[in-house]
This record gives sequence, C-alpha cells and structure tokens, in this order.
Amino acid sequence: MVEAYVLVTSAIGKVKEVAEKLQDLENVENVRVVTGPFDVVVLAKAKDLSTLTNTVVEGIRRIDGVVNTDTAIVVE
Repeated sequence: MVEAYVLVTSAIGKVKEVAEKLQDLENVENVRVVTGPFDVVVLAKAKDLSTLTNTVVEGIRRIDGVVNTDTAIVVE
C-alpha cells in the first residue's frame, strides 16, 4: 500500500466544488479544506505507485478548478 498527501491549489471561488469532486475519486481516503498556501489536502491510498500516480494525474489534476498539485509520498 502506498500513501500520499496531495496538496491542491484551486482556482479562486472553486475550493468547495473541487473538494466535493475530490471526495468521489477512487483511492481518495480523506479530503480537507485548509488555510495557507494550499486550498485542499487529500490523503490518497493506492495498491502501488503506478495506481497512485494515475489517481493524481488522471483523477485529481483533471478536475475543473484544480490549478496545481504537490504530492508528498509517505515514507514512514
């Protein structure tokens, strides 16, 4: 199992909409709207790195209103 925190920056006025769409994605365990340099923090869990990568690239980054992502893979 591979886990990662995906830090999402959304377009202005789209934070709630983005957060709702993120919750519907496969391999997304938790979604939190936060303050600071990022708008949403996502905990993603997948069976392997390839599946996790696909979740970020083909899932999260394709959501309308997602401007940028930074992914921190859990190592310990």
